[in-house]
Amino acid sequence: MTVLDVRHLRKHFPLRRGLLGRTAGYVKAVDDVSFSIEAGETLSLVGESGCGKTTTSRCILRAIRPSSGEILFRTGTGEQVDVAPLEKKQLRPLRRQMQMIFQDPFSSLNPRMTISEIIGEPMLVNGMTDTTIRNKRVADLLELVQLPSAYLNRFPHAFSGGQRQRIGIARALALNPSLIVADEPVSALDVSVQAQIVNLMLDLQDRLGLAYLFVAHDLSVVKHVSHRVAVMYVGRIVEIAPTTGLFNTPRHPYTEALLSAVPVPDPRRRAQRIVLEGDVADPSNPPSGCHFHPRCQYATDQCRIETPALREIAPGHSVRCLRAEELSLVGVPAA
Repeated sequence: MTVLDVRHLRKHFPLRRGLLGRTAGYVKAVDDVSFSIEAGETLSLVGESGCGKTTTSRCILRAIRPSSGEILFRTGTGEQVDVAPLEKKQLRPLRRQMQMIFQDPFSSLNPRMTISEIIGEPMLVNGMTDTTIRNKRVADLLELVQLPSAYLNRFPHAFSGGQRQRIGIARALALNPSLIVADEPVSALDVSVQAQIVNLMLDLQDRLGLAYLFVAHDLSVVKHVSHRVAVMYVGRIVEIAPTTGLFNTPRHPYTEALLSAVPVPDPRRRAQRIVLEGDVADPSNPPSGCHFHPRCQYATDQCRIETPALREIAPGHSVRCLRAEELSLVGVPAA
């Protein structure tokens, strides 16, 4: 069952100049993005900083209003609702079912509230006024994220980074959501703790049937957690495929360059790092044709003129590249 279906999503921010603040152009942060997520599936959204990953996730949660497109979310009753045009009052019932895990586990927790108050706040806001029932639910959530209930009355400063992120996960689960958007949930943590949090998220997904939109730039983590991966460049998805297919046989040159930076645990194999020349294209004034062509070693004159469409070249594997069928690109084993 499809939990989320995003169709032709766009978010353009106006560039205002002059004393009158007239619109001189637009930053196309998200430009025609489409994907879907099934129940119990993890779709990872990857790419360089500034490619539009976080803006896409914020549009889906309606933290910001998209410029155009559809965000079709399946509610607990089975109804599919387009959240893109909804007003604030109409969104409130849906927010119970769409939650977020933040990047920084410290700044996302109120330092003046106890753990019991932090996790219980979403329940209180949504009408669970019985303190006994709420405290029982909070204790159950702490147990679910593998923290002892003795921590209920402590404050965030008393916890390590990994423990704070567990508290953030418990808060996200407080209202029994079906979709969780995880925005770089382990990038602020030590490597040893990252594995614990990732394994916890996978365990919760199996137990609760959660759908994850996992926003990240660390492809080693993405390889471990994802069912499918979508690669973004300058506001557009340039490749989307099952994890094994994308890591083993990338079909877009940008994906190949990203994968070349993934460490391979084999001392006999020397890394062939692909260093992209130039800077990321300006989303307010992107290049003509393929946005990636100024940095692509395989670009032809046609790439500079013709804008490629996202097309399926293998079952479940779509790419935005004119030369996808003829290129033989190097990937990494998706173990």
